[in-house]
Amino acid sequence: MASNIYLVRQRISRLGQRMSSFQLNINPLKEPLGFIKVLEWIASIFAFATCGGFDGKTEIQVTCPKLTENKTITAAFGYPFRLNEASFQAHPDVNVCDVNWKSYVLIGDYSSSAQFYVTFAVFIFLYCIAALLLYVGYTSLYRDSRNLPMIDFVVTLVATFLWLVSTSAWAKALTDIKVATGQGIVKELQPCNQDVMCYFGSVTSMGSLNVSVIFGFLNMILWGGNAWFVYKETSLHSPSNTSASHGQGGISPPSGI
Repeated sequence: MASNIYLVRQRISRLGQRMSSFQLNINPLKEPLGFIKVLEWIASIFAFATCGGFDGKTEIQVTCPKLTENKTITAAFGYPFRLNEASFQAHPDVNVCDVNWKSYVLIGDYSSSAQFYVTFAVFIFLYCIAALLLYVGYTSLYRDSRNLPMIDFVVTLVATFLWLVSTSAWAKALTDIKVATGQGIVKELQPCNQDVMCYFGSVTSMGSLNVSVIFGFLNMILWGGNAWFVYKETSLHSPSNTSASHGQGGISPPSGI
């Protein structure tokens, strides 16, 4: 029992010494493992920025029964895309055609898909920073450890799967958002089915949201491709060599960094 406690303390002491000895080494960034991690970090920024920073509006032209002049009513929407909270407003703020347009809203709530996508992208952004810090600052600690490469490998596999799930869900939500803010909204407004004549005006271009979907699938490809290089760092790739190296107290040769 005493010997086990001593070994644990010794390992903790060695880990503390290694963590305190930060040494900048940019060579890992020249290898696939580090270089692809930089690309993943950049791609994650574009993923959450293009989605989370979107603001748009849809406009409808309204013609009153006794007037020939068209009025414009607008519904503003944006991230996290709770369209059922986006009410129509006239400019200036008057009841066009004696209709209280503020009581009419867009249809749908797509906040769950959008927030899941953006939140996951932010977590990936933070993980990439931590991983790059480990690669370039504690290279020897990463190479000598059995657990760190294995944790990195598991996280890479999970991240690949979640990129697929989150991006697919967000792509489906984006398709529904385009429908909910498009021409079909005119048929959903009750005053437009009575005496008021309504015509679809315009909707803000959603090009940046399309880009966010592209970057989502790009992230999935990057993480899926990088899984091989992370796998090469684990004991699963060459268990016999890794075990012999640790048994002799030596350092296993780098395979991916």
